[in-house]
Amino acid sequence: MAFVRGAWRILVGIKDVLVLLFLLLFFGALYTMLSYSPKPEASVSRGALLLQLEGVVVEQPQSVNPLSALPGSAPQMKEYRLRDIVTALDAAKSDDNVKAVVLNLDRFMGGGQVAMSRIGEALDGVRAAKKPVLVYATSYTSDSYQLAAHASEVWLNSFGQVFIAGPGGSQPYYKGLIDKLGVTTHVYRVGTYKSYVEPFIRTDQSPEARQANQSLADALWQTWQDDVRKARPKAQIAAYVADPLGAVKGAGGDLQQAALRANLVDKLGGEEAFGARVAEVAGAASDNKPGGFAAIDFARYVKAKRPANNGQIGVLTVAGDIVDGEAGPGTAAGDTISDLLYKALAEKSLKALVVRVDSPGGSVLAGEKIRQAILAAKQRGMPVVVSMGDVAASGGYWISTPADRIFAEPATITGSIGVFGILPSLEGTLAKIGVTTDGIRTTPLSGEPNVLGGISPQFDAIGQASVESVYNRFVGLVAKARHKTPAQVDGIAQGRVWDGGTARQIGLVDRFGGLEDAIAEAARLAKIDADDAKPYYIEKAPDTFEQILDDWLNSDTQEAALPTDWLARQAWMQRQWALQAVADARGLITGGSVRAACLECRGYGAPRLASAGEEKGFWTMLAGKLW
Repeated sequence: MAFVRGAWRILVGIKDVLVLLFLLLFFGALYTMLSYSPKPEASVSRGALLLQLEGVVVEQPQSVNPLSALPGSAPQMKEYRLRDIVTALDAAKSDDNVKAVVLNLDRFMGGGQVAMSRIGEALDGVRAAKKPVLVYATSYTSDSYQLAAHASEVWLNSFGQVFIAGPGGSQPYYKGLIDKLGVTTHVYRVGTYKSYVEPFIRTDQSPEARQANQSLADALWQTWQDDVRKARPKAQIAAYVADPLGAVKGAGGDLQQAALRANLVDKLGGEEAFGARVAEVAGAASDNKPGGFAAIDFARYVKAKRPANNGQIGVLTVAGDIVDGEAGPGTAAGDTISDLLYKALAEKSLKALVVRVDSPGGSVLAGEKIRQAILAAKQRGMPVVVSMGDVAASGGYWISTPADRIFAEPATITGSIGVFGILPSLEGTLAKIGVTTDGIRTTPLSGEPNVLGGISPQFDAIGQASVESVYNRFVGLVAKARHKTPAQVDGIAQGRVWDGGTARQIGLVDRFGGLEDAIAEAARLAKIDADDAKPYYIEKAPDTFEQILDDWLNSDTQEAALPTDWLARQAWMQRQWALQAVADARGLITGGSVRAACLECRGYGAPRLASAGEEKGFWTMLAGKLW
């Protein structure tokens, strides 16, 4: 009895602690909301516009997780919207308050070639306006150096390194593990190059996948080098990346001097020396701290310069994996995106539609739901223009087929016109531990798919027929949209991924250009005057609580979450891709049954911290149990 009383006291104590924590959180949030007042957006100071990018650049940031601010929770990596950065840089060109633009890329984790190229163009515009652009980092990788090449002064930490690896790498293959576990993998696919399923049925790449992947990587690498050479002609980038060890040995083993001798950087020094240099051109900080300079806060500056969202050209963003159901920003949920578009068509006086696609695909059903919503805009007589970001492949191309025009960039990853389905069965696994199954049937498909006792040949045949039917429809949609025969499309489809340059040559893309070019083309097709060609971004506006939370979390840099030195940075990046591989494996079981998705696209673009939910702090796990 004493034991029971003691256990009861412990349970009551735990309950009281949880109630107290809940009350503290509730009243803390209530006080924050009642006392909240937005930062004054018009009071922009004079000095250097500071872009301290501590995270990744994305097309559409994910919603802020309120639990990430609590102790014990994994921090949420910051995501910066590409068009916000471009807006700020474009405004800085003619703003007399902005004396210079400064990029601190110490904890910048990337964003994809297309996004980096667009920011680079905006930086070129700042320099053309006779304003200096200064950039600093401890370690430069491919994405961060693509930005740095557009600067007027490139600084490297005295203990830093320029680490340019280029596209490429390896991915895990699970067939050996699957065989040892006794799992049978049933694959239904169409497309010689549809390699999404290969990690589950092979121990290495197929020759076809290797050839396509190498061609894609070579094309993207050439585009990257061309951009860097044009932006910084004096950089001896080719020799440096071809023989990095030789460059280091030639500098006497000094990594920093190797980068300096190759003209990849202009100055070596720490943050204090860099800050002092910025102060020379933009003014000193009011507190006179060492390394301080007069800095204009990026977040406040963007809010002050962001134009009103009231144009006649709807801009629908489809970013992230295409999934069924509903989801927040940064994930292309079929119900969410289609509902947003239908609502905009009903409530706004739109005359044209631009669809900004940055997605590797996913669920066919969700993609079709988005495509039908886009078709609803066309049925109203609106011209539809697609603007492709870093990735618009497979399902991302499926939703692009209603377009009157498709814009992409040379480094865009697109195509991957193919379909697959995959289903594991566990009869072999259960047999290893002596478990068998038995039952009755009334039809050949009773109890199918029997993932415990083994999937029948009839079900496998139907599964393959279903995938072939979807593929034929995919080819037909592309053929109709691109004015080709199905046979012609099949010749460039088969699941193969193409770079934007090649995609334009083979007719999958109409023109090179970014989002602004697509908006201008939509205005032309809709006969809207250039002065009135303003966008209306079709997205859910954040509520008051989300705005408060965003301001609160942005005031805390969470610097410890991201590495700065080159070795830790590379390890971090590889870890994120490994987490993504785990998420992909899990998504094959929990996601749509028939999928139009691109495996090759995973290695490009911005990584997202714990996107699969593998990293959960105490509060997140607790909330998952409670809610």
